Amino acid sequence: MFEEDNAQWGLVHALVLNGKGGARSIARTELDDLQLQAGQSLWLHWDRSHPQTRSWLSREGGLSEFARDLLLEENTRPRLLPLSQEQMLLFLRGVNLNPGAEPEDMVSVRIFAEARRVISLRLRPLRASDEIIQQLAEGRGPKTASELLLVMGELLTEKVQALVSDLSEMVDIEEEKVESDERYTPVHGTLQQIRRRAAGLRRFLAPQRDIYAQLSRHKWSWFADSDGDYWNELNNSLIRYLEELELTRERAALVLESEDRRRSERMNRTMYRFGIITCIFLPMSFVTGLLGINVGGIPGSDSPYGFLYASLIVLGLAVGQWWLFRRLRWV
Repeated sequence: MFEEDNAQWGLVHALVLNGKGGARSIARTELDDLQLQAGQSLWLHWDRSHPQTRSWLSREGGLSEFARDLLLEENTRPRLLPLSQEQMLLFLRGVNLNPGAEPEDMVSVRIFAEARRVISLRLRPLRASDEIIQQLAEGRGPKTASELLLVMGELLTEKVQALVSDLSEMVDIEEEKVESDERYTPVHGTLQQIRRRAAGLRRFLAPQRDIYAQLSRHKWSWFADSDGDYWNELNNSLIRYLEELELTRERAALVLESEDRRRSERMNRTMYRFGIITCIFLPMSFVTGLLGINVGGIPGSDSPYGFLYASLIVLGLAVGQWWLFRRLRWV
């Protein structure tokens, strides 16, 4: 019920985390007088395209003008920006799993976080936030603001793993077909699309690796002691996925290169055979053309064995050329 009313204000979710893995929804009108109890944290998830979102951030969000402008910036990249009073801005990216969308188009979430409050903004629906809502409804969600950031990062990274595995499997299939059937011709368009998707994902996700590394080193007082280890593990996971993307792109390029080499070899063999045939028939054509001149004085023209002699000469030329080509190891 609250979600429908809040949507009119651009507020996708407004949740108070109870510190035990659960949460309760609140209405937009409750924000002004909200008093958090001990162990509770507030998570506000906004639609960045809604005009009321900008209005609330400007008037009631309690953010500095600098932080607000960065959150509402039109184009940005993954980044981590520590602010005063142990606040932070965290911008993350994930694969786009919305219906009809290309995964490499990416989705982003922009987060303002402090000890007991998290404000996140999205432009397109975010699967990770929906999964967090489900976890909270089941009582096994994040308990604190720092854990909410960590779970968001984990879910975004997990979605990358599935797409990387799919791309790698597609290349595996093409490699097996090429190796098992010499006559198989891989679809260049498919392999080029795999390379393009792998390169695009790597380009968009590489900066996020550095962010995870920074979060593993930074020590805000409201972070749990083990948070650094989890962020470091996410950093290692993302490095592995980026390496897999680079390997997938190289493997697709090798399949294309192998097919080009096979095609070139087939063309060279064909041209070689044509060249041998031409070399064999060119002298014979010369002899037959010479003997076929319609003028007097052609040897054997008056002999009944003239055709036989000419045939033997042509045959002798063919055998001699064959012997010469064999000696030169051309055939």
